[in-house]
Parts: sequence; structure tokens; C-alpha cells
Amino acid sequence: MTKVYNQGRNEVYALRGADIDVYPGQMTVLVGPSGCGKTTLLSIIAGILALTDGECIVMGNDFSKMSDRQKTSFRRKNIGFVFQQYNLLPALTAAENAAVPLIVAGESRLKAVAAGHHRLGQINMQHRADSLPTRLSGGEQQRVAIARALIHEPRLIVCDEPTSALDAKTGRATMELLRTAAVQADRAVVVVTHDPRVLPFADRIVTLEDGQVTGEQDPPEHHDHDHHTPH
Repeated sequence: MTKVYNQGRNEVYALRGADIDVYPGQMTVLVGPSGCGKTTLLSIIAGILALTDGECIVMGNDFSKMSDRQKTSFRRKNIGFVFQQYNLLPALTAAENAAVPLIVAGESRLKAVAAGHHRLGQINMQHRADSLPTRLSGGEQQRVAIARALIHEPRLIVCDEPTSALDAKTGRATMELLRTAAVQADRAVVVVTHDPRVLPFADRIVTLEDGQVTGEQDPPEHHDHDHHTPH
């Protein structure tokens, strides 16, 4: 995969032929220095950014051959997002925020919010379901964001620096939740991080440097999984 940004007369290579397979049933963590292309790679995998060259096949679908409308529809059904800054809507309660992917997909608001309550209950957040984001701690907001990412049962979850705004204890709790709630046999989880506390939760740690995949390392505490086929 290659991604080039044009800045005036200058071409900036964000990715230089990066090659990666992501497997269901695993948490793949992307690490590397700032500016190495981690977030760009995550955005391409999620169908948000278009490649300059190469291909990105997700669940048998080649993004380069899909229209913007097709990619949007695919993302709504198949991809969940967890962001560094949570991206919760301030006027909506926790349950309503969790329900947003279902509402966008055309589910009735009543059913969607009921599902939001149910999903929050599964992660011990039912008591905060009717709270607005401003009334929630950072860790609670991130748990709502994880509930939102999971609510439509996506087959791929992408997480961009999910712990960097959290203290050590809350960050660890967030990763434990992602590990237990998000990683399933038919779902892949990809995490971009600078946070070394994330690494023990990984199945695979992939290193990027200067827009290229330069290696793979074992996690500090490896989670054993069966062999999987690529997503």
C-alpha cells in the first residue's frame, strides 16, 4: 500500500509499500515513531482514506474498486471505530451515543437506544446510560465509545490511540475491556498506539517506520490463539 500526499510542489510519502495482513480473532497493534504512517494505514484499512497505489482488501472487498457510497455503506455495516478523543456527541446521553451506528443504519431510535442501554449494561455502564458525556469521566466516555463501536457487531474494529488520554489504571481497564468484549473469533481488532501499556494485550505487534512495515514482535505476555485466515 502506498499513500502520497501532495503539499504544493512536494510529494510526501505517508506509506511506502506497506504490506500487512490482519487476522480475525486477534488484536493487531501497530507501533512506530510519530509520522511513520500508522494512522494513515489505519484510515486506509477502515476505508476512510483512498490509496495512491496498491490494494487494500478487507473481508474480500477491494476498496479501490468501490465508490464512496459503497465504502460508506460497507463501513456502517462492518467497521467499528474507537478514537483517542472519544468523539461522543455532547447533546446525546451515553445510551444514545452508543446507539448512533444503529440509528445511522436505519434502525428506529427506540430500538437503537434500547440496544445502547443493553450494550452499556454488558460493560457495567448501565448506571451511566442516561448521563451526558460532560458528566462522564474520560474512562467512562471511552467505555461508551467502545460500546458504540461494538453495537452493530462489526467484523473489524479500528482503534486510534484509545488509551493516550487516560491515566494508567483507566487505560489498562480500557484495554481489558477491548480484549474481552471486542476480540472474537470472527472479528479483527487493529490498534494504533504509542502507549507501551497496550502491548501486553496484543496478539501481534507490527512495527512501522518511514511508511513501511519493518517487522513483527511478540507481545510481552502473548495470548495464544488458533491459526486464522486473513481479513
